[in-house]
Amino acid sequence: MGLRELERIRLILRGGSVIDWRRMHFQVRDEVDRFLHLCQIDTKRTEDDAWVRKVLADAVEYLRKTFNYRVADVVANPDEIHDLFLFASGVKGLPRHRRIACIVLKVMHVIQHIEGRDLLHRLAFSEMELSKLVLDKVLGVAQKLQAKGLPVSEFAHSIKTQDSLITKLLAKKETVAAQIYDRTRFRIITRKQDDVLPVLYFLTQHLFPFNFVVPGQTENTLIQFRTVLDGNPQLQQYVQQLQLDLDYEDREERARNLYSGNTYRALNFIVDLPLRMDSYLPCPEQDLRERKNRIVFTLVEFQIMDEETARQNEQGANAHRLYKHRQRRRVLRRLSRGLVVPRRQG
Repeated sequence: MGLRELERIRLILRGGSVIDWRRMHFQVRDEVDRFLHLCQIDTKRTEDDAWVRKVLADAVEYLRKTFNYRVADVVANPDEIHDLFLFASGVKGLPRHRRIACIVLKVMHVIQHIEGRDLLHRLAFSEMELSKLVLDKVLGVAQKLQAKGLPVSEFAHSIKTQDSLITKLLAKKETVAAQIYDRTRFRIITRKQDDVLPVLYFLTQHLFPFNFVVPGQTENTLIQFRTVLDGNPQLQQYVQQLQLDLDYEDREERARNLYSGNTYRALNFIVDLPLRMDSYLPCPEQDLRERKNRIVFTLVEFQIMDEETARQNEQGANAHRLYKHRQRRRVLRRLSRGLVVPRRQG
C-alpha cells in the first residue's frame, strides 16, 4: 500500500467523510476513469458526460452565489471531467487549482447524492427488485474475488425480515425507517486477520467507491489504524502526509452496539452503493427529463472479520441469540414504560 491506499483504508476504518479531505490521490487519467466507472459514470456516454457537467455547473454556481467564491475558469470548465480529479490531486494545473477543485468536488459529491436519492424515490420498482440488483452486483464481485484467489472462507448475504426491522427500529432512539442501514447485509469472513485489509481494498477497487462509505456509521472493534502502521513499517514514511494527524482516532468517541457482548469484535460499515437504472428509464434519446441522472444509491451493510474472530464472537455473551435477547428485552421495556401497573408493596 502507498499513501492513496492508506488514506482510503483509514477513511473506512474510522467511518470518516471525504468532505474533510484536502487532497485527492489520483496520478494519471486512467485511475480517474476506473474510479468514475466504479461510480457507474461513463463519460463516453453523451448523457453521462452532460449530466456530470450539469452537476459541476450547479456546484460552481452554489459556491459563487452562496459564498461569492472565485472558481477559476479552468476548474469550472475543464476539458474533461477527469481533469477535476487531477487538479484536486495536485498533478495538473497550478497549486491554487488543487484547493479550488477539492472544494468543487465536495459540493458535487453532495449534489450527486441528492439527485440519486430523488431518482430512487421517483422510479417504480419493488424492494425485491432493488434487492436483486444489489445482490447481483455484489455477488458478481464476490466471484471475481474468489477467482483472484483472495483468502475468503465465507461471503454470505442476508435481508432483514419485517419482524427484525420492527424490533430494530423500536430499539433505536431515533425510531425512523430511514435509520435502518443494514436492511441488506453482506458478511465476509477471511482466513486470517491480516487478510482483512487486502480484501477490503479489493472491494473499494471493484464494488464501491471509497468515498461512498456512509460517515459516522462504522463500528470498528477489529482493526485500529495505528495497528495497520505498526504492522507495516514501510507505511511510516506517509504519516506526515496524512489528511488527519495520527492521534485523530484517539480523540474520537467510539460508539459500540449496545446489545453486543463486551468482547465482540468486527468491522461493520455502511455503503451507499451506486446502481445504474437504465432498464427502468427511457433510452437517452427519448428521455425528456431536464436532469438525466441514471444512478441511484441504496444502503448496504458490510461486516468483515477473520475466522478466529468469528469463532470467538459466538462464544459466551457474544452469541447472536444473546444479542437478540438483549435487544428484545430493551424493546419490551421501552414499549411498556409507564403502561404497566406496579405491584403493591408489602
